[in-house]
Amino acid sequence: MPPDVLHPQIVKLCKEKQWAPLVVFSFSRRDCENYARAVASLDFTTDDEKAAVQAVFNNAMDILSEADRDLRPVTTILPLLRAGIGVHHSGLLPVVKELVELLFQEQILKVLFATETFAMGLNMPARTVVFTQVRKWDGENHRWIAPGEYTQMSGRAGRRGMDERGICIVMCDKDMDADAAKTLLLGSSAPLVSSFKLSYYTLLNVLKRVAGELDMEAVIVKSFHQFQHEQSLPEHEKKLKALEAQAAVIQGAGEEAVAEYEALKGEIDDAAAVMLAEMLRPERILHFLRPGRVVRVRVAGVDYGWGVACSVSRRPLAPPQGGAVPPASAHYTVDTLLRVLPPAQPGSGPRPSPDGVAGELHVVPVLLHCLSGVSALMIQLPEDLRAADARAAVGLALAELRARFPTGLPRLDPVEDMQIRDPQFMAAVQKVATLEPRLLEHPLFAASAEAQRYGGGDAAGGGRTSLLEKKAQLKSAAQELRAKMLDSEVARFRKELHSRSAVLRRLGHLDAAGVVQLKGRAACQIDTADELLVTELMFQGVFMSMEPPAIAALCSCFIPTEKSKEDAPLKPQLSLALATLHETARHVAEVQNDAGIEVDVDEYVDSFKKTLMDPVYRWCTGCDFGELLRNTDLFEGTIIRAVRRLDELLMQLGLAAEAAGDTGLQRKFTQAAESMRHGIMFASSLYL
Repeated sequence: MPPDVLHPQIVKLCKEKQWAPLVVFSFSRRDCENYARAVASLDFTTDDEKAAVQAVFNNAMDILSEADRDLRPVTTILPLLRAGIGVHHSGLLPVVKELVELLFQEQILKVLFATETFAMGLNMPARTVVFTQVRKWDGENHRWIAPGEYTQMSGRAGRRGMDERGICIVMCDKDMDADAAKTLLLGSSAPLVSSFKLSYYTLLNVLKRVAGELDMEAVIVKSFHQFQHEQSLPEHEKKLKALEAQAAVIQGAGEEAVAEYEALKGEIDDAAAVMLAEMLRPERILHFLRPGRVVRVRVAGVDYGWGVACSVSRRPLAPPQGGAVPPASAHYTVDTLLRVLPPAQPGSGPRPSPDGVAGELHVVPVLLHCLSGVSALMIQLPEDLRAADARAAVGLALAELRARFPTGLPRLDPVEDMQIRDPQFMAAVQKVATLEPRLLEHPLFAASAEAQRYGGGDAAGGGRTSLLEKKAQLKSAAQELRAKMLDSEVARFRKELHSRSAVLRRLGHLDAAGVVQLKGRAACQIDTADELLVTELMFQGVFMSMEPPAIAALCSCFIPTEKSKEDAPLKPQLSLALATLHETARHVAEVQNDAGIEVDVDEYVDSFKKTLMDPVYRWCTGCDFGELLRNTDLFEGTIIRAVRRLDELLMQLGLAAEAAGDTGLQRKFTQAAESMRHGIMFASSLYL
């Protein structure tokens, strides 16, 4: 049943079991509002609570004008609030969002549909938390929510001193396997890692106070990232010594010892291949490949790990034309449940899942001779594996078996279980039994990649990796770790520091000696927008030739906002200013590329969008907020939040103009800011 159908039933269930108040988390603001309307027929409040809601609502709306009280976002929320239902997300009017918070805090609202931002910084617990989905869009792709995010949101369930326990209900809107669920519920939060970023704003403000770039390096040395690097050095040193010790064993063994070890390994591999070929003869193995048998798959040298055989089918092969006759096992296909990744490109086959922790469970047809191991264990299969939860149950059972046998799953014994007595096969068995102890006792065994292979019980059928290759891998790993230990924040940022300094010199922010110039002192005041581009426009006189409302509209291009499908035509003055902005942005990007800082020119230019230009200009010239909403598809809260950030930017631009000594331009920026400061955009907060 889809979540939009199941969701009202869960809310109704919570009401019947008296699990309110509950917070229903969704990662879509539109969905929050749609879900609230879907349960509007449920009434959670008493008459006294309805009267309290009406009184609080009337008092809150007193800060708005008569026209703003008739706005659709204001009038549509009241019936929901009276029923004890609320909505909370960043797109709401600030006064409505604050009203919802106050009512929920007073426990008048019983159901709240909210985005994840409600879980941050607000001390408003509930008895029950419901997740409408466990996948979210993070700006690049859809992913499972992280364990830390789940903990933050689910932690709202359970009120201290009021509930013995909190209740958390998770609705899975996508196929969720056992490993993903385990990671979500039991995984640890992401560690705190510094993401130090060297910006022009930071560089200019430091250089304005110190002598030059070397002093900037001294600042970087004191960063949290450098502190974390120094804290990790002892652990890195321990790993480095272990790698060097393994390499030293191989180095000191000499050519004769290496040749002896390689010969032993080669003989065992050859004998194991003979054994496997005999075991996989159809007349012997088909009896054991019943549904549920645990098998290992290797295709063209690529290990797909352990899976579960589901069925076996025979397929006819075309008669050979002068070539080698295929083995009898090539006539059979084993449908095997494996954890795989999707094909890298259309037409190719599935890829193996690294370490069995990623990917999805699917039934994959595998040729019989591609089995590299057959376990003595079996798993009971459900009747139908088409359902994702059925496949997940089998995957969980397989994971439990692997945890129970950490040194390797027990193999099907070819002699005792399969009763293979063929002389050639018995000779191969005897050969492996004789040579394997010698291999395990060899001094080079512990330093080779075969330690995991044999220690894990996965002998036979593996690819051959020479000790010389292993030695090269060890030396390479040691070299990388040594370089990581020698690396530091200063070393990583020194090249970038010089490149950014070159950009600032080229654009006139610094002189040849690294002294901050007038343009640089202006840029030091701007940290809410692209300081390079804004100062270029300032010193080109672009703003001075514009009226205050147009200045505010052009500056709105520096405020990031969500995508909009509306494409309102701009006035000629604004279109010309936007073209100048894009032309200047292209120049700034090209200067950075010339200095060695990689910037996608087209992407950089396109990042300054005109989405807010028309709404901001209309608002500054006296447009009613209701009319503004009718001409855009942006959330009302999104517009207000962007305009308030724009107000902050205009104040910074005023300070920048003052630093540059241009009092006329400073007045224009002040007037542009004042043209926005009216009406609901800058209404007082209910918390004040």
